[in-house]
Amino acid sequence: MLATFLIEITLLVYTFLRYKLSPITRVIMLALFFLALFQLAEYSVCGRFQLSAAAWSRMGYVAITMLPPLVVHLVLLIAKRSWQWLVWIAYASGIAWAGIFGLSQRAFTGYVCEGNYVIFQLSKAASRFYSTYYYFWLGVGMALAVYFAVQSVGRVREALVLQAMGYVVFLLPTAIIGNLNQGVRQGIPSIMCGFAILYALILVFGILPRVLYEPKEVSDS
Repeated sequence: MLATFLIEITLLVYTFLRYKLSPITRVIMLALFFLALFQLAEYSVCGRFQLSAAAWSRMGYVAITMLPPLVVHLVLLIAKRSWQWLVWIAYASGIAWAGIFGLSQRAFTGYVCEGNYVIFQLSKAASRFYSTYYYFWLGVGMALAVYFAVQSVGRVREALVLQAMGYVVFLLPTAIIGNLNQGVRQGIPSIMCGFAILYALILVFGILPRVLYEPKEVSDS
């Protein structure tokens, strides 16, 4: 967890130093920040940095809650579509859930520290509705990435294909592990964000070079 945190923070710093600030770089940097924050929360929830497990649990879930809206926003930015209504709905739902995790005293019922992952125990009602929120926006992001990739050409298409692949590299291994060992299903958020380091690498070294360095137009003269 600590190693993953350090890698994602390094990718964040690299992005800040390597690329000019733009809507796309800001969204990607926020995604990297929230991925890293979740890893730090996992590392710290079992008793580090003099904060309670409850505080780290809240920070961890606020972090991953904002990831699906950010990725939907990123897909629309890459595809150069101004669907602000969808962006606002995605962020509004994410902020609502972040508020629940940040303020509610009933959202969490406990936590378990395993050798390779952490189980953040949500109340049954919160877990059911939150899973619907999370997978709904992941599905929307995946569908939009594929849909716009079919309609696009050149580097934009390549970036959208990489974005779709980014979903696969952390969703597919998580699904396989969850089906092979049902005992780890409660740790899916932790396992998913562990594999998401592959997505972070795709963001920085696959998508960013394609969307920020469009080839120059060559004049006919």
